[in-house]
Amino acid sequence: MRAILCGANGAMGKLIDGILADEVVGRVSIDGENGVPRTFSELGKLEADVVIDFSHHTAVPDVLAYAREIGAAAVIGTTGHTPEEKELIFAAAKETPVFFSGNMSLGIAVLCRLAKQAAAAFPDADIEIVEVHHTRKVDAPSGTALMLFNAIKEVRPEAVANCGRAGEGKRTKEEIGISALRLGNVVGIHEVHIHTANQSLVLKHESGSRAMLADGGVAAARFMVGKSAGFYNMESMLN
Repeated sequence: MRAILCGANGAMGKLIDGILADEVVGRVSIDGENGVPRTFSELGKLEADVVIDFSHHTAVPDVLAYAREIGAAAVIGTTGHTPEEKELIFAAAKETPVFFSGNMSLGIAVLCRLAKQAAAAFPDADIEIVEVHHTRKVDAPSGTALMLFNAIKEVRPEAVANCGRAGEGKRTKEEIGISALRLGNVVGIHEVHIHTANQSLVLKHESGSRAMLADGGVAAARFMVGKSAGFYNMESMLN
């Protein structure tokens, strides 16, 4: 596999770079440190199978444009995208192979599947999502929490997200609360609480290291080699 890393000087970029080693044929990082080009224009056109982006969500237009230009797949590992950026990702997938996930962990993909199954098994249960991350995380709720909500919404189309419940008013049956905590150096904890009048079920995933996300990003990149244009995610890999 020939990969190009966007965000190569970031924490995740360095982890992925360490895993792929000689398979990395090009690097881009907005800080320009270590002699790494700041932009794809500076990098120039290279032959590659996949462009892996773990930089910042605002880089999505450039990443997708470059992947299309060189005929490579794009793996988007950033979170916090605006609605416009998400629309751009889905539109690009019509002409380019695009892998996009709010979390690159295989464990989270399994958690999404289990949450969906549990929500279907207990159609009248109250459901709440709790996510915990380090104090440096800038977006809330996390992309993973939204992934969990969207997975549940597949079997509960009437579901409405209530992010950071506050004020007066009873909880409605349609709402799924999403609570975000920012504490110390927590890598990531996600819980789905499912409660009926007589029993409760809690599904939990805890990240032990950010290396887990790097492993997932690399697995996604290898999965995308040779894929035709279309939209792919962790569920695609599970299947």
